[in-house]
Amino acid sequence: MRPISNPPNPYESRHRDLLEPAPDARLQLYDDSSKDILSRNDSPDLSFRWSVNPYRGCFHACAYCYARPTHEYWSFGAGTDFESKIVVKRQAATLLRKAFEKSSWKGELIVFSGNTDCYQPMEASLELTRACLEVCAEYRNPVAIITKGALVSRDLDVLKRLQQEAWVRVYFSIPFADEDVARRVEPQAPTSRKRFEAMARLSEEGIPTGISISPIIPGLNDEDIPELLVRARQAGAREAMSTLLRLSKSVEAVFVERMSEAFPDRFAKMIHRIQEVRRGAITDGAFFSRHHGEGPYWTMVERLFEVAKRKAGFRESHDEAIPNTFRRPGCEQVRLF
Repeated sequence: MRPISNPPNPYESRHRDLLEPAPDARLQLYDDSSKDILSRNDSPDLSFRWSVNPYRGCFHACAYCYARPTHEYWSFGAGTDFESKIVVKRQAATLLRKAFEKSSWKGELIVFSGNTDCYQPMEASLELTRACLEVCAEYRNPVAIITKGALVSRDLDVLKRLQQEAWVRVYFSIPFADEDVARRVEPQAPTSRKRFEAMARLSEEGIPTGISISPIIPGLNDEDIPELLVRARQAGAREAMSTLLRLSKSVEAVFVERMSEAFPDRFAKMIHRIQEVRRGAITDGAFFSRHHGEGPYWTMVERLFEVAKRKAGFRESHDEAIPNTFRRPGCEQVRLF
């Protein structure tokens, strides 16, 4: 782990200056006592309404992670605290079952994870995500998963049940083709190779998969798009999507600090390209414009993605109706004629 370094927390009034070098961060787990597990999304530019996040914070330590500021609500920092102080929802499956038993729940797509990765390393022993997926399979509730974790292949048996009796999609977030670049930006995430291997295994077993080339960081990984799409298609991915880097709130400070250190020769070009597609700004938090850029350079990136996607063999994207397969175990519906 890197030395402790967090940008100022806007919700925390205390401030401390160290008189010696910062100590190394150590992994710490905290129990979450929340009474609900379903998070409602009201953002008009996202395609899902409900998500489940068994963990707060993420060990993968991706420099660009948009979820970093959420850690500040817990009086933690958005930097090393975010990736070393992980909040664990040990009752996640119990809370999900409770939510499904409410008469108000009629069955709707649930995304794992809308915030931090549901297959980060501690999932290997805690199995909170697996337990929640088992509840979804039991109630036949549709599921979509977004992850960088190769560990998802461990749960093939549950994913097959969801595929057969409900609806499931697994999207792998793979933004870098160069492993050295990936390691500098996503220091504790599985390699891109391992993610593609997991994608191939799931695809071979009949689980629909996709790739998310997110975020696109102009001046750093935009040239990786064609190779990533080809590798994803070869691994059986059916869908491909992408979003532009967004550096909201404290994420900007973390990103700038780490990228200037990791890519001193490319950092100025990177920032220039980001500002070029953001009309001179470093980020844009407005709905509908936050996920994509503007101007000639961004138009070129979008064109590259669409052409490379077509050449790789991906079909045109169409909105697919998600079936309403939800049912409570033991409750047989009687049709009246």
